[in-house]
Amino acid sequence: MGQLIVSGRVITEMTQWLSKWFGWVRVLAFFGLLCGLAIRVGDPQPLATLRNATFDLYHQSKPRDLTPMPVSILDVDDRSIEEIGQWPWPRSRIAEMVTRATEQGAVAIGFDIVFAEPDRLSPARIAQDNPDLPPDLAEGLKKLPDNDSVLAAAFATSRVIVGQASVRTTAGNRAEKREMAPAAHATIGPDPTPYLIKFPDIVQNLPELEATAAGRGMFSARPDPDGVYRRVPLVMSVQGQIRLGLTPELLRVATGGQPFAVRSNDAGIEGVVLARQLIPTARDGTVWPYLTPSSRSRYISAADLLKDRMPQGRLAGHLVLVGTSAIGLEDFRATPLGVAMAGVEIHAQVLENIMAKTLLLRPNYTIAIELVTTLVLCGLVILFAPRLSARLLISSSFVLLAGYVGTSYYLFYDKRILLDASFPVIATATAVMLISTVNYLREERQRREIRSAFGQYVSRDLVDQLSRNQGKLTLGGESRQLTLLFSDVRGFTAIAEEFRDDPEALTLLMNKFLTILSRAIMEQKGTIDKFMGDAVMAFWNAPLDNDDHARATCRAALKMIADVDKFNKERLREQKRKRVAQRADKRRPWTKVHKINVGIGINTGQCVVGNMGSDTRFDYTALGDPVNVASRLEGQSRYYGLAIILGNATAQEVMSEFAVMELDRVRVVGKEVPETIFALLGAEDLRRIPSFQKVLVTNAGMLSAYREQDWDRAEALLEQLTVDVQPLDLQLKAYLEMYRSRIADLRVDPPGPDWDGVFASTKK
Repeated sequence: MGQLIVSGRVITEMTQWLSKWFGWVRVLAFFGLLCGLAIRVGDPQPLATLRNATFDLYHQSKPRDLTPMPVSILDVDDRSIEEIGQWPWPRSRIAEMVTRATEQGAVAIGFDIVFAEPDRLSPARIAQDNPDLPPDLAEGLKKLPDNDSVLAAAFATSRVIVGQASVRTTAGNRAEKREMAPAAHATIGPDPTPYLIKFPDIVQNLPELEATAAGRGMFSARPDPDGVYRRVPLVMSVQGQIRLGLTPELLRVATGGQPFAVRSNDAGIEGVVLARQLIPTARDGTVWPYLTPSSRSRYISAADLLKDRMPQGRLAGHLVLVGTSAIGLEDFRATPLGVAMAGVEIHAQVLENIMAKTLLLRPNYTIAIELVTTLVLCGLVILFAPRLSARLLISSSFVLLAGYVGTSYYLFYDKRILLDASFPVIATATAVMLISTVNYLREERQRREIRSAFGQYVSRDLVDQLSRNQGKLTLGGESRQLTLLFSDVRGFTAIAEEFRDDPEALTLLMNKFLTILSRAIMEQKGTIDKFMGDAVMAFWNAPLDNDDHARATCRAALKMIADVDKFNKERLREQKRKRVAQRADKRRPWTKVHKINVGIGINTGQCVVGNMGSDTRFDYTALGDPVNVASRLEGQSRYYGLAIILGNATAQEVMSEFAVMELDRVRVVGKEVPETIFALLGAEDLRRIPSFQKVLVTNAGMLSAYREQDWDRAEALLEQLTVDVQPLDLQLKAYLEMYRSRIADLRVDPPGPDWDGVFASTKK
C-alpha cells in the first residue's frame, strides 16, 4: 500500500513538473501521442487498410518491369475449352499435357489444380454410370487403363508438384480426413509455428497421384479484408505441420529436392532457406509479390501444346505452372495493381520474384522505424508548434512530412522496402491540427481579452468594426455629422487637495468616476475619444451610423449627471461611517468630502473623423469647428451654473423631446460668430409639465427684454422666474444671479444703441 502511495506521488510530481516546464497542452499532447503509438502497435483494421492503400499507390505508380524469366503458365483458357471440350478434361488428357511438357524440356510442373476425386471420365466409371451399354462394350471399357492411373504414371516420369488447398474447418463437411505426409524441413531459431498462418485441414489429391508426385505445395492465399491479394504465404502451418506454398515447393523440387529450412527470431519469421538462398518473409511467413501488369507472354494455351502448335523449345528449362484463366472457371483475384489477375499468374509472378530476388520487403524493423518516426515528428510539432507562426508551422510541417514521404517512396522505388508513410503523416498532421486549434483558441481568447481591454479606451463598436475591417487602421478620415460631448470636473483642485497624502486613493476615485461616465456613454453607443485627466471627450455617429445621435448624446449626458449624483451620495454615506470611527481616535485628522460636480458641453456639426496622427501612432478622433465649440460650451457651464450646455444645432434637434431652455447668445473664445446656447434641464417628462412651460415663457421674455436693453422689465421677469422655478427644483440660482449682476453692470455702463445682445466670453 505504501509503495502505491509513493508511486502515485512520483507520478503526480512528475506530471506537475512536466506541466510547469512544458505546459498542460504539451503534456496532454504527449500523452495523446503515446496513446496513438499504442493504437498503432495494436494495428486496428482501419490503419492496416490505409497502410495497404498507400503501398498499392506505390505499386501502381511503378510496377515491376517485365523481364524474360524461365517461368511459364500452361493455361486452360477459353480457346482450349472451345477446342478440347468442357472442363474438367479426362485425366488422360492431363497426363498427355504432362508428357508433352516434359518432352518439351520443362524442368518441373506445378498444378494450381487439385485432383481430389476419381475421374468420372475413366472408362470403367463410364461403364458403371451407363448400365444400358452393350455388355461387350461395357466389358471392353472396364479393361481399359484407369485415367487416374494414367495420370499417376505420367507424374512418375516427370517432376510434378501437386497442389493442395486448405480448408478452415475440420468438422462436418468432409467425408474422409487423411493425415498429411510430413515435409522434410529444419528450423533455425525459435519455434516459428506460433507466427505462421494456420489451416486446420487441407484438400489433398488422390493417394496414387500424391504418391507419384515429386512434391506437394499449398496454393492457398488469404486476401486482406478489402478483398485484395497483397501477400502470399511462402510457408504455413497445416494440420500442425510446416508446409511450403506451391511456388517455393516447385522451386525446391526443380533445384534438387533438398529439405527447406525456416529461420526465425523473437520477433517472428525472418525467411525461408531454399535452393541455397534465404528468401526474406514477413514475420508470419508471407511475402509481398512485386507484380507486373498481366502479360500474355507468360501464357501457353493448353490447346497449342496438345495440338503441336507450340514452338519447339518454348518450355525448355522452364518451371511450368498449370492453371486456368478461362472466364467461366472464376479463378481471378484482385491485386494491388487495381486490376484482377488469374490466380495462377500471381503464383508465377511470386516464382519470378524469388528467382530474380525482386520480392517487396517489409522487414520486422520497419514497424520500429515507423513508430520512432511518428514519435520524432509529432514530438517536434508538440514542442515547437506553440512558438511558431501559423505560416512557419505549416511550411515546416510540410517539409518534414514531404521528406518522410519522399524517403518512403525512395525506399520502395530503389530498395523495394515497404515503409508505411500513412500513419506517421496522419499522426503528425493530426498533431499539427490539434496544436493549431489550441493555438487558435488561445489567440482567440487573447484577442477577446485585448478587445475587452481596448474597449476600455474606445467604443466597443469601434473595436468590433476594426476587427472586421482592419483596412480601416490607416491614416485618414471622412466628413460626418457628429454630436460631440465634453465633460469636466468642477473644483478638481479642491478634490485633489483632499487626497494630497493619498494619491493612490485619488487615482481609485477618479477611475470609479470615469467608469461611471464611460458606462453612460457606452450604453448610448457613443465613442470615447479620449480621457484628459478628469475630462472626457466623446462623440456619436462614428464609426457606426446613428441617425439619433443628438438625442443619444443628451440621454447619455443626463444619465452621467444622475449617476454622478448617486456616486456623491454613496461617498457621503461612506464618509459618515468613517467619521464615527474617527471620533474614537482623536489622533486621526478630520477629512472633508468634496462633492464632485460635472460640467458638460454638447454640440452638433460637420466634422472630420478618422485615424489622425503619424504612420506609427494614431488615434481615432474628430476634428473641426464643432469640436472646439463643444469644448468651449463645457467651459461655459461653470459660468452659467448649469450642468449641461447645448449648442444651437443640438438644441434645435432635441428640444421637441427634452427639457431645453435658452440661456444666452455668446461669442466664445476663438470664434467671431456668436452661438445661441441652451441648457439641458431634463428629459421629456419634465418638458411636459405646465409649470416648466411657464418657466420657458418667462425666461424667453426675460432674454428678449435683456437684449432690448429694457433693464426694468428684465429684472422684473428675473424675479418672476425665481418664483416659477421653485416648484420644479431647478438649479437656476447661479443663472439668475449672473443675469442680475450683468444687468447691474450694464446700467452703470450701457452697451450703446448698436448692441446685439451677444455676450463675449473671455474664459474657455
